[in-house]
Amino acid sequence: MKLRRLPEDFQVDELTNFSANGGPFALYRLTKKSIGTPEAISAIAERWKVQRNRISFGGLKDRHAVTTQHLTIHNGPRKALHQSSIDVEYLGQTNAPFTPADFHANRFQLVLRDMQDAEILQGEAALAQVQQTGLPNYFDDQRFGSLGESGDWIARAWCKSDWERALWLALADSHVNDSASEKQQKQILRSSWGQWAECQQRLNNSPRRSIVTHLSESVKAGRQPDFRGAITQINVDVRGLYLSAYQSALWNRWLTRFIEAQCDAAAVSAFDLISGRGVFPLQLSVEATKLLADAELQLPCARIDRPDGLAGDLLDAVLQEEQIELRELRVKYPRDSFFSKGMRRVIMHPAGLSWSVADDELYESRKKLTLSFDLPRGSFATILVKRLTEVK
Repeated sequence: MKLRRLPEDFQVDELTNFSANGGPFALYRLTKKSIGTPEAISAIAERWKVQRNRISFGGLKDRHAVTTQHLTIHNGPRKALHQSSIDVEYLGQTNAPFTPADFHANRFQLVLRDMQDAEILQGEAALAQVQQTGLPNYFDDQRFGSLGESGDWIARAWCKSDWERALWLALADSHVNDSASEKQQKQILRSSWGQWAECQQRLNNSPRRSIVTHLSESVKAGRQPDFRGAITQINVDVRGLYLSAYQSALWNRWLTRFIEAQCDAAAVSAFDLISGRGVFPLQLSVEATKLLADAELQLPCARIDRPDGLAGDLLDAVLQEEQIELRELRVKYPRDSFFSKGMRRVIMHPAGLSWSVADDELYESRKKLTLSFDLPRGSFATILVKRLTEVK
């Protein structure tokens, strides 16, 4: 099976009732292709010469896809923007910024290609079950792009106030998807870490070099390297990704334990996520089906109380494995970064789920499976793909 063979094979449209009703915020619809939301927002800010903190949007949409979403700019230009990979349509003025609370769902159309007849039958059987019981609401691997080959979470070191380790992980840890240039820049840092003047001289002009310059200037002034201050020089959106990745990984592990507590061992199918082991329930009692369908788990952070009962015990086990306490899941500095607080449903139900099978025009003698469905804000369509393709 092949997914994302073409950008158009993965389409996402943000669903919202947000309307332009007058006010100081310019409202836009952003259509992007093969580019991430943070990169698209940065490109808009640079092109229109607006400060990043004037721009607000609802959520991160897939990079390798064609997606639409909304954004507002305080006192933004009342015009459109068209350039490579992004198209911005001006919709009018509104009296408040667009935030994650302002959209309720995403509409997906996915095309799974290069499928054999047996894979089609397997996928259709799984779709029928998903229509009945839903599937676990895991954060998928797109959420964990900041995790390097060390396997250490940037946000964990950050929460522990290990500023130097957090910075090393953010700037120097190798990643499986690093380009040749990125590998070379990170190798300079790994081989010369602590030799800030040398690193500054050898690195290309980039945000990474600016951070190293900050450290070099601290040393030149006779002070210790200001690792804590260097953290603040990382783009605030990127820092937010570090926090959400770690929080989501902890929630995923908690979810796995929670599902396993409701199922017989033989009634689940395990699969791999970057965040750890996940499971799909295959057979559930009536009681377990109802319990899971109604259940929610909080996003772990220091701002929540430890849950009572089994849920709290399972969270304790996750945190003990990670050698961190619930009270430590907070950002002491800087104050512009923080963990999200909220509840997340254990099971997601794709609304309006439909599918069709046709000959694949890209792969001779193979089929393609086209899926259409809506998911609540924050749920990952690729978890459905895993359910269709990774459970035998």
